[in-house]
Amino acid sequence: MELGETIINYNPPKTRFRKQHRGRMTGISYRGNRICFGKYALQALEPTWITSRQIEAGRRAMSRNTRRGGKVWVRIFPDKPITVKPTETRMGSGKGSPEYWVAVIKPGRILYEMGEITENIARKSISIAASKIPIRTKFISSR
Repeated sequence: MELGETIINYNPPKTRFRKQHRGRMTGISYRGNRICFGKYALQALEPTWITSRQIEAGRRAMSRNTRRGGKVWVRIFPDKPITVKPTETRMGSGKGSPEYWVAVIKPGRILYEMGEITENIARKSISIAASKIPIRTKFISSR
């Protein structure tokens, strides 16, 4: 970790229910699919779960590549708990305990945005962040 770099806590402060169902990832994103803050963005093309570690790795890669110039907005937040049962546990005896958090991503969702930077630097740093994420994405820019 670099000097002066802030760590973002991606765990929700409080949730109404400790455990959630897995759910289905069908359809496209109707919210969060247009550029709001910056000029350049990374858009998802496939549905997936993105863990809090992957989100933070992408953000760090972008900020390091721009040499802390420009501005980065993270447009997703992991608010779904994923439970894991201990290994070598017999069937039954309830659901496992929450282990990590994920963000549910649907196609069309904006993951990161960048601003106050030139297009070629933004394109390079967003491609590095895209390599940290387990889905196909595309670089988009506002007019």
